[in-house]
Amino acid sequence: MPNIPEVPLVDKAALQRLLEARFTSGFLSLSDIPHPSQLLHAEKAARRIADAVRGGERIALVGDYDVDGVTATALSVLFFRQIPYPLQVVIPNRFTDGYGVSPGVLDRIEADVVFTVDNGINAFEAAEVCKARGIDLIITDHHTPSDFLPDAYAVFDPKREDDRYPFPEICGAQVAWLLLALVKRELGLSVDMRQFLELLALAVIADVMPLTGINRAIVQAGLRQMSRSKRPASVIIREALDTTKLGADDIAFQIAPRLNAAGRLEDAAIALEFLTAEDETAAYRQFERLTQLNSFRKAIEAETTEAAVSQVDPADRIIVVAGEGWHEGVVGIVASRLVQRFERPAIVLSIDGERAKGSARSIGNISIYDLIASQAPLLQKFGGHKMAAGLALSREDIGRFKNGINEEAAKLDAEDFLPTEEIVGRLEAGSVDFELLEILERFEPYGEGNPRPRFLAREAEVVGVRYLGSDGDHSKVSLRLYPHERETFDLLAFRRRMKAPANGKLTCSYTLAKNEYNGRVSIQMMLERLY
Repeated sequence: MPNIPEVPLVDKAALQRLLEARFTSGFLSLSDIPHPSQLLHAEKAARRIADAVRGGERIALVGDYDVDGVTATALSVLFFRQIPYPLQVVIPNRFTDGYGVSPGVLDRIEADVVFTVDNGINAFEAAEVCKARGIDLIITDHHTPSDFLPDAYAVFDPKREDDRYPFPEICGAQVAWLLLALVKRELGLSVDMRQFLELLALAVIADVMPLTGINRAIVQAGLRQMSRSKRPASVIIREALDTTKLGADDIAFQIAPRLNAAGRLEDAAIALEFLTAEDETAAYRQFERLTQLNSFRKAIEAETTEAAVSQVDPADRIIVVAGEGWHEGVVGIVASRLVQRFERPAIVLSIDGERAKGSARSIGNISIYDLIASQAPLLQKFGGHKMAAGLALSREDIGRFKNGINEEAAKLDAEDFLPTEEIVGRLEAGSVDFELLEILERFEPYGEGNPRPRFLAREAEVVGVRYLGSDGDHSKVSLRLYPHERETFDLLAFRRRMKAPANGKLTCSYTLAKNEYNGRVSIQMMLERLY
C-alpha cells in the first residue's frame, strides 16, 4: 500500500493563492494566439494550396484515426466545403493501412497536392513516392520529429528544432487550423475561422494538450461555443449528455472515448461523418454507432487488461506485455490501465503472425518516447511523445526489446517514476461548500498542465456504500470527512467495486465536482487514489 502523504490543512484563501500561482502571467485570450505565419513553412504551404485552388488542381488530405486527427480532418472538410472546393479525404484505417500517410495510402490518391494533418513528420518513404510522382507533399504535424525530416514540399511542425513558434505544445487540429487561416488570407476568403473553436476544444482536450496559455483560451471559448452551437454534432452531444453547459471532463470522459472507438475498432470515417454531418438525423445516426462501438471497446478492453495483468513482471521498471490476437485498437487503453494499477510505464503489444504492434504510456517524469528510441535498432517503426508512443517490431525481438528497455530504464532516477499526482492538502472542516466550488470554477478548464486540485481525506468515516451501473461496477461511498461534522458527501469511484473497510475508515485522494440531477445541485467527490 502506498505511503500516506503528509499534507497541510488548507482553507479557501490558500487554495486560491495556489491556483493563481499557476498563471503568474495572467490568463491569455484568443487575441494572444501568435500569427500562423510564425510557423516555419506555413506561408509556403498556404500559398501552394491557394495556388492549387486558383488553378483547379487536385487536392487531397490524409488525416489520422484518433480524435485529434479526425477533428483536424473534419475542420479541413468543413473549410473546403465553404469555399467551396472539392477535397479528396483519406483517413487511414488502423488495421489495413497503419498510421499516417504511407505509400499504400498514396496508391489510392490521384492528386497534385497532398497535405497531411496530425501525421507525416516521419513519412520519409511517402515523401519519396510523392516526389517520384510529381506530387507536392505538405506535412502538418505536431509530433516530435526525428533527427531528419522527410524531403517534402513543406514541413511545418511547431516541434521542429528550427521552429520559433511561441507555443509549441499545440495539437494537430490547431496546426491545421493555423494553416487554413493562412489559406483563407491567400485566397481573400470571408470564412470566419472562429466557427471552428468548438472542434479545436475537442481536439485539445482529447489529445491531452496542456490547458495553459493559448490552449486554455481556445478550450474556454470552444466549450462556450459548443454549449450553444447549432452544428448538428454539438446539438447531439448536448442532448446525449443532457446538459446545456459542456465542460472539459464531459469531452475527456464521455465524447472523446466514443470518437476514438471508431478508429480503434472499425473505421474513423464514422467519427468524421458525425463531426461533419449536415443535419441532426445524420449526426444522431453516427453518434449511435459510436456509442455502440464504445460499449464493445469497453468489453474488449476489460478482457485484454485481465490477460495483460497476468503477464506483468514485478521486477521490471518498464512493463512490456504481448498477446497473440489482442485487439490492436485497445492496446493503448490497456497500457493506461496498467500504468494506473502498477504505477510504472507500460508497453502493450498485439502479436499478429511474425509482427507485433503496440502502444506505450508513461508516468511521472519518464519519457517513454526516449526509452523506446534507445531500442531503435530493434524496431520497424515508432513515434510519439514523452507520455505516449506507438511502435512496431518483429515478434522474435520482443524479448530483447523488453530486456533492453529495462536496462536503459535502470539508469534513470527512481524518483522520476513516481506519479506526479499533487495533493493540495486536507480541506478544513466545513470548507467543502459552494463557495469553494466557485473558486475552483474560476480556474477551469482543468486538465494537462492545469490539473484539477486533489485533496486528501484522512480516515474519513464510511457511512455506506452503494453500487451503480448496469453491472454494479461503480461505487458511491457516503463519506463523513470529520467525526464532528453531520454532513456527508458522495464519493464516486468509477470502475471500482468498493467495500466498506472493516474499521469503517477510508483514506484517499479526491477531486470535487458539481453534480446536477433532477434540478438538484450537490457537491460530489471523485475518487483519485486509495491509501
